[in-house]
Amino acid sequence: MVDRLVDRIVLGDLTAVYPPDVVDEVVAASGSREERVRLLPARLMMYFVLARALLSPEPYREVLRTLAEAARRDEQGWGSWHVPDKAAIFRARDRLGDEPFRRLLARAGPGVATEATPGAFWRGWRLMVIDGTTVEAADTPSNAAGLGRQRPKKGRGPPGYPLARVVTLIESGTHAVIDAETGAYRIQERELARALARSLRPGMLVLADRGLPGVHLWKQMAGTGAELVWRVPKLWVLPEEEVLPDGSWISTVRGGRGRTRHPAEDVRVRVVAYRLDDPGRDRGECYRLATTILDPDAAPASGLAALYAERWEAETTLAEWKTCQIGSRHVLASKSPALVRQEIYAHLAVHTAIRTLMHQVAACRASPIDPDRLSFTAALRAARRSITAVAGTFSP
Repeated sequence: MVDRLVDRIVLGDLTAVYPPDVVDEVVAASGSREERVRLLPARLMMYFVLARALLSPEPYREVLRTLAEAARRDEQGWGSWHVPDKAAIFRARDRLGDEPFRRLLARAGPGVATEATPGAFWRGWRLMVIDGTTVEAADTPSNAAGLGRQRPKKGRGPPGYPLARVVTLIESGTHAVIDAETGAYRIQERELARALARSLRPGMLVLADRGLPGVHLWKQMAGTGAELVWRVPKLWVLPEEEVLPDGSWISTVRGGRGRTRHPAEDVRVRVVAYRLDDPGRDRGECYRLATTILDPDAAPASGLAALYAERWEAETTLAEWKTCQIGSRHVLASKSPALVRQEIYAHLAVHTAIRTLMHQVAACRASPIDPDRLSFTAALRAARRSITAVAGTFSP
């Protein structure tokens, strides 16, 4: 009976993005394959955790019951199978771990967009953004010890919830998250971002804000063949070694740590400096962008200055994920850091699946439209309805 149930459980329209064979593949690749059939086997639990992220904040057993009822094809019920208690669900989640969900997220590959997707490419490069955020988790001793939290400020009341830090690699044109790394709040974004180099490749142009740059991280990511355009902090001393016709200049970023110099680690960059003529901003603030693209003909300074605004697409993406999908006042219910990581990857995988379907809808028009013109909230509601509706009804 369990075999029949597993074969029938799906995730509504999101099953088109994560079909059973793909789910089984990531489970096997993660070493989570089970040798015997359980009441809650791995594939069922994969779809359950994803459905829980999609239907957030529905209770555990209600989500599992919804999946089972949606899979019913006759009036005989499920025989001896019953919805397990929460303790059994927790144990099954522990067995599964977070790696299958990270691998599922990575199934998006280099990105969802095609060359016909409006706004997804700039001068032949696929636009990507690296950005980070934090997510609140259940206030348990395990999460407090394993994740950490902000230090309480004098006179500001008790400390908040434990926090998980998340750094994401986002395809700007579609808002699809193609990779992420998560860890404790006390770990700096820069340290987590190192893992994202695994998903960079030639043909990408990666934007990042000034909180991220470090020479070692720059060299690691530039070594993948991807091009970088990062806003850099004031502590980066960038002398004008060669001024170029477009006003940008070539400079050298000194390698080493602290006062220790390592000339072999020096990095050659091109610098674009500008001020925004925007009444809503501080006109005295100078923006400095460092890029691996040394040829001004390939990427003019004015174009790079205008392009940097695309970095804010990451802010929109993270807002969709945290505010619309998880819920602005919702705290992740997982009680241990390992399950918090699992829950985060599941939420990101669901977001990317929805964004993938939205791109398909935008691309199927006679003249493809920018996926940004479609409502993520409407698409999220359609994906939720599809679990109990007839397949193929996705229409954001």
